[in-house]
Amino acid sequence: MSVQNIRQLTDSRMAKTLESLISTLGKIRTGRAHTGILDHIQVEYYGSPVPLTQVANVTLVDARTLNVQVWEKNMAQVVDKAIRESDLGLNPQANGDSIRVPMPALTEERRKEFTKIVRNEGEDSKIAIRNQRREANDALKKSVKDKEISEDDERRAQDDIQKLTDRFIADIDKMIVQKEAEVMKV
Repeated sequence: MSVQNIRQLTDSRMAKTLESLISTLGKIRTGRAHTGILDHIQVEYYGSPVPLTQVANVTLVDARTLNVQVWEKNMAQVVDKAIRESDLGLNPQANGDSIRVPMPALTEERRKEFTKIVRNEGEDSKIAIRNQRREANDALKKSVKDKEISEDDERRAQDDIQKLTDRFIADIDKMIVQKEAEVMKV
């Protein structure tokens, strides 16, 4: 495998790790309503589980309230139950084929719990980035051993991969600081 291929593969894997972190942080609620908070909820639709967004339209009413408009009236109870049983701690209010989901204000203790969760997610992502760096360096060592590249090329490539790692870890740190500030904001 060439140095360029190893670098591109590592870059794309690190970018996917960052995207995964963005997705995970988006699910951590901050007291403000956003439509993406219900994305991971699955509802039973004619015997098979489907994402909530495939049976209803989720809109923002105001900063603290979501509106879930189901497309089939008989799905309102199923969607209501799925939101109640989710791990989000929400208490939806059904009104015909429309469901209002008020976002409760977070207590100080709950905000601190969320910041711990945010830090843990960030640390997990950093570990994943470092593992990808290690895999890339192992691939470079194997290339030197197989005489595909020179030792000088290996050192230059390791420096490039370290710079890549540093850049992604700095991005993760920035995201964690922003999310913590967002969670702690009243």
